[in-house]
Amino acid sequence: MKILIVENDPQLFRALRITLGARGYDLITAHDGASALDAAIAENPDLIMLDLGTPQLSGMEVIVALRGWTQIPILVLSGRAGAADKILALKSGADDYVSKPFSIDDLLARIRALTRRVPSEADGPIVMIGNLAVDLSARRIACAGQDPDEVIRLTPTEWRILSLLLRNPGRLVTRERLLTDVWGPHDTSDSGFLRIYVAQLRKKLEPEPTRPRYLLTEAGVGYRFRPDPFVPPTLETLA
Repeated sequence: MKILIVENDPQLFRALRITLGARGYDLITAHDGASALDAAIAENPDLIMLDLGTPQLSGMEVIVALRGWTQIPILVLSGRAGAADKILALKSGADDYVSKPFSIDDLLARIRALTRRVPSEADGPIVMIGNLAVDLSARRIACAGQDPDEVIRLTPTEWRILSLLLRNPGRLVTRERLLTDVWGPHDTSDSGFLRIYVAQLRKKLEPEPTRPRYLLTEAGVGYRFRPDPFVPPTLETLA
């Protein structure tokens, strides 16, 4: 597995290179935002670990630039522990956020969670959310009747959350299950990230994000995907 490390702290950079290299990861390195983008294009890594304090281009600018053309998972490593920075990074397109200092076990668990592949099904379902056709196998969302090249783009983490909800239509999916399946068992107590991602999904998929029709919150418990009810055809609709 190939990881691009973008880190401005030489000591942490060296520690990450030694620790991850010893565990068999193929590492690519960059020390500033511009070279990070060049490396992402040239090497097509499986994961990008990004410090927000990079020179030339800030980490936030790198995230926005990457999300313009790729859905490679982005794991932010930052000394900025404030909620505002976390929310901005996630809304910009990052998939997870680790505040420095962090334990190597926590970091490895998050890497495994972000690079876990959603099982592909040859006959995977196409689920309708209003007029949006969600192809879970191809990870593609398009508006029915519109240009097929005009698709809605989700981050890898958004796809994992949406896939779990859509594969359980009408059923409650608890916060604990979502957190465990998406981020791993180490993070089942913090649902703040989950709320942010569900809000982002609603903005992209719901006709009225502030009045969700399909991605529903079960207060204090979890979330539920409510599909449109089946309406039998009538003579008028068949005419």
